[in-house]
Amino acid sequence: MAETPGVAGETLDAVLRRTRGALAAAGIADASLDARLIVEHATSTDRMDVIRDPGRPVSRDEALAIEALLARRLAGEPVHRILGHRDFYGLTLGLSPDTLEPRPDTETLVDLVLPRLRRAAAEGRPCRILDLGTGTGAIALAVLVQIPQAHAVAADIAPGAVETARRNALTNGLSERFETVVSDWFGHVSGCFDAILSNPPYITDTEYAALAREVKDHDPVRALVAGADGLDAYRAIAAGAAQHLRPGGIVGLEIGASQKRAVTALFETEGYVLLDAASDLGGRDRALVFGR
Repeated sequence: MAETPGVAGETLDAVLRRTRGALAAAGIADASLDARLIVEHATSTDRMDVIRDPGRPVSRDEALAIEALLARRLAGEPVHRILGHRDFYGLTLGLSPDTLEPRPDTETLVDLVLPRLRRAAAEGRPCRILDLGTGTGAIALAVLVQIPQAHAVAADIAPGAVETARRNALTNGLSERFETVVSDWFGHVSGCFDAILSNPPYITDTEYAALAREVKDHDPVRALVAGADGLDAYRAIAAGAAQHLRPGGIVGLEIGASQKRAVTALFETEGYVLLDAASDLGGRDRALVFGR
């Protein structure tokens, strides 16, 4: 059994090192980051506290809290699920069982569409966006922060996800420009938009079987898997987007690393042209923008 850090009276630095060691011994790749997040959460400290005051004693209650959080992480629960929130594009977003964790790869899509949306706002266009499969609301809320003129409608098939997105909008002071709707893609969406954005499910059935336990045991399956070829969601978006897109509007999508050619072909069949593409920090194809 891994050694636990639950020893009252130990210093902050010692507990951090002990927690990191337990995670590393269990083969957890991000042991240093996860240990820091767990200890900070349980002790209400930040990353500077261990530098400024490494000898700060850890109380019994704090030690017990660290031990409990560590046990959950060692059992395979992702650290951000344990904490209940994750940062995205400068926002702190709450999580729920119906949402994926917003990940840095998705920031690639936000970066790609922002220049076009800023131009639309500068030209006096309404800059109304639709975020399909919104989850935590990450994409829509990131755009609203960056473009004060923008308004967003966030749609998701899961009522729990819609409620989570609504709470995140309220917590981040964006609820006045943020609407939600429970909808299976465009099924209950009305009106037209300057941008339709989405990080849809794009994992194949085969790929899902090989995912790490942190994903398979804790992320909602329907937010991950999109059929035998991983393209079912893109088919639905390509088929329905034109009815909800204003002239000059765009469709911005996150994609899997090997899907650029297939997704582009789907949208070209529906009368779209590829306007722009971007890779993530690992150099993998990650985001596409289409227009008509």
